[in-house]
Amino acid sequence: MTLAVRYLAARTLDTAPAPSPAPGPGQVEIAPAYVGICGTDLHIFHGDMDARVAAPAVLGHEMSGRIVRVGAQVEGWSPGDAVTVMPLRWDGTCPACRAGHQHICAHLDFIGIDSPGAMQQRWTVPASALVRLPASLPLDLAALVEPTAVAVHDVGRARVQRGERAVVVGGGPVGVLIALVARAAGADVRMVEPSPHRRRRAEELGLAAWDPDTDDVPELVRRWTGDAGADVAFEVSGAPSGVDTAVEVLGVRGRLCLVAIHPRPREVNLHRFFWRELTLVGARLYGRADFERAVALVADGTVPAQRLISRIVPLAEAPLAFEALEDGGDVMKILVDCADDTQAAAV
Repeated sequence: MTLAVRYLAARTLDTAPAPSPAPGPGQVEIAPAYVGICGTDLHIFHGDMDARVAAPAVLGHEMSGRIVRVGAQVEGWSPGDAVTVMPLRWDGTCPACRAGHQHICAHLDFIGIDSPGAMQQRWTVPASALVRLPASLPLDLAALVEPTAVAVHDVGRARVQRGERAVVVGGGPVGVLIALVARAAGADVRMVEPSPHRRRRAEELGLAAWDPDTDDVPELVRRWTGDAGADVAFEVSGAPSGVDTAVEVLGVRGRLCLVAIHPRPREVNLHRFFWRELTLVGARLYGRADFERAVALVADGTVPAQRLISRIVPLAEAPLAFEALEDGGDVMKILVDCADDTQAAAV
């Protein structure tokens, strides 16, 4: 048995023993080191995904760790290897898979949502999901590879080019990562975020940030771009006002990349799309190339992962960490130390 953080019902988590099956053919057993708590985990915590998540469910998919055991028919991996996991299993037969878009498979198993996740002391996964980590990359920083892969995919979907102007609406962890990846691609980036703490954290990373509650963001974009408007906008806030801002700031033939999960339909200014010939693209998850690029960006410091980690808590305190994130405040990313269920480490 292994100790695991489990979702039981809306706003109810526990830490309890869970089965730890030996790896079968094509599988490996991992000792997770660090697991990040993300927005999707909070949606599960709130009960918003009960139609999909079968309780009791072990949470977590932003992770790093080391291989403990290797099952039969697994080649190229050994105990002790540092890894992260691209938490996707697809059927390979649906139209999306046949077209090469396995990450949006019609029958996708997102590991950590549809099947048991990483927030436990031992975790058995398909070897095909492993992504190798450099030996020089600390495992706490490597836990941010998965959300960085999201950002890499988003920036790729938006076709960001060197010299373009990009506006990121929403300054949470994924928004900041998108801004950093877009900047690395050569874009000039501005963020829009109402939280003073998150604006301050973005500015510490060299990202200019505006407050939508006090700043006239469309007017600031007009001045910044010489009345041309932004080339691309990312909607990462999940709020109706964020959608309005992302559409409003775009110039002629601008691209809006929809990143946030909007659980209900939103009003959109379609006349703006018609008048300026705008383009809307969705961005969901990632592919292996996105993951490998994310590993490189975290490893070389282009993504300063250490500065995004607000705190690290032991496994036994993970339920309290969910409440801390829900309350907001001066929190960006919380990691769960799956090897330590007794003592918290401040970062």
